[in-house]
Amino acid sequence: MQASHASCSAFCKGGAVLVLQPRRRSPVGALVIRAASKATYEGYFSAEPAERLRLNNLSPQPGARRPNKRKGRGYGAGQGGSCGFGMRGQKSRSGSGTRPGFQGGQTPLYRQMPKLRGIAGGMSAGIPRFVTVNLRQLNEKFQEGEEVSLETLQQKNLLNLSGREASLPLKILGDGELKLSLKVHATQFSASARTKIEAAGGTIVDVAPKIKWTRALGKERKAAAEAAPKPTKTVE
Repeated sequence: MQASHASCSAFCKGGAVLVLQPRRRSPVGALVIRAASKATYEGYFSAEPAERLRLNNLSPQPGARRPNKRKGRGYGAGQGGSCGFGMRGQKSRSGSGTRPGFQGGQTPLYRQMPKLRGIAGGMSAGIPRFVTVNLRQLNEKFQEGEEVSLETLQQKNLLNLSGREASLPLKILGDGELKLSLKVHATQFSASARTKIEAAGGTIVDVAPKIKWTRALGKERKAAAEAAPKPTKTVE
């Protein structure tokens, strides 16, 4: 489609302008005729450039800064005399109101859900109760005939205990093969670890676990000490 210069100029005399531009999304590039007034067409090119933004002419966008609601200033302010909180009830009083998660006295949702086991639920089921060492680690640091215990493991930098781990007992696990004959002191051994240590010609020494002190245990020890016969003093 083509528009002649004569037809375009004749149409311009009528007070309107034909602007021919290709349609972007059209596959064949068809032309779209857009009509605009002559005054708008001329004013587009004669308009002055916009004022440059500076610190002295900055201002917020219209509607960005709204005045605060004047609560408690009567019904003319839009919030009445109770500021939109009503006349009675716990939420209309001064203070913080109800705590987060409060559902009016019924069992809240976080108490209806089942508890998680282990560390995630705050229970002691997931807390480790032993310091573990595998047999393959003993081959790297120990020599033939040496003794293995918590003290020697820390001296050879196989264990770095601190905090709660410092009071935990030792447990030997059976990962890897033991190539040395060692004397191993530990509180617990896995079944495979016992078999491999004995097969290598080593010795197993079971260490008694520490007894956790409780109030009942303290009473029993105190009663046993009082019931024990006291030594008699001999007078010379």
